[in-house]
Amino acid sequence: MPRAHLEPTDASAVALFRRNIQGSVLMLNLLRLRDVADYSADPELDPGEPITGAEAFQRYIDHTMPFLRATGGSLRLLAHGGPWFIGPEEERWDLVMLVEQSSVDDFVAFAQNAEYGAGLGHRTAAIIDSRLLPLEHIEGVLA
Repeated sequence: MPRAHLEPTDASAVALFRRNIQGSVLMLNLLRLRDVADYSADPELDPGEPITGAEAFQRYIDHTMPFLRATGGSLRLLAHGGPWFIGPEEERWDLVMLVEQSSVDDFVAFAQNAEYGAGLGHRTAAIIDSRLLPLEHIEGVLA
């Protein structure tokens, strides 16, 4: 079974800063959800009855939005995924999320906010695997 990717590594954090992205950054999230949310790592957030990974992720979104907005960020897209049109047949992503943050520094401030972190367990309970790709705007190329 392939390794799940749930958190950034030290190396990936260093690589993000080395990119020296100027201006806003888009964070492309690909998310594979659990059928049933797993709150074993964060029992204090457990709703007391089984819920789906999608329901747990919605709790994460509801908790997160005020902190995202307070740091100049916005949720640009949240969409259902599915099978690839071009890509590996065995790979699937249930949700695709595009978050825009006004800068990498603002993204870091958001991610390090302790109040935001208190609800991060909903995300952990919801997802079984993920990808997060920071994207930098290309200015002046497209009309």
